[in-house]
Amino acid sequence: MSAPPWLEPLLTTPFFSICHTHGDAARSERNMYCLDCHSDAFCFYCRSSHHNDHQVIQIRRSSYHDVVRVAEIEDALDISGVQTYVINSARVMFLNERPQPKAGVKRNGDASFNLEAKKEAMGIERREGISSRRRKGIPHRAPFGS
Repeated sequence: MSAPPWLEPLLTTPFFSICHTHGDAARSERNMYCLDCHSDAFCFYCRSSHHNDHQVIQIRRSSYHDVVRVAEIEDALDISGVQTYVINSARVMFLNERPQPKAGVKRNGDASFNLEAKKEAMGIERREGISSRRRKGIPHRAPFGS
């Protein structure tokens, strides 16, 4: 099965820039794509004026990545075998590969180690607070008289 002619242009089209024609309007973000024309992305107002009877999908953002609702694209493309996700109670698929976290790497990495190494390099000694030295039940002052 070959890919539809609009698929490659869809995957390479930049979305979410401001429309040149309707830049002053409230919904002028270019987040629509016409599967019939397969040209550039366009805004809400361009859709109503130029793509009224066309098959149009809306591109959305999820964690800085482009997604499309499954309900909008499944009629035009066989997405069986493509992993979908539920985001804000809508089933979506990522247009480009979703970045996976690297195995075994923590988000903060060795941040605490680097901080300790920096302190050692600067010659800053670690000072413990008074509360960490005190022990409960042990007197901390000289006894009264003998």
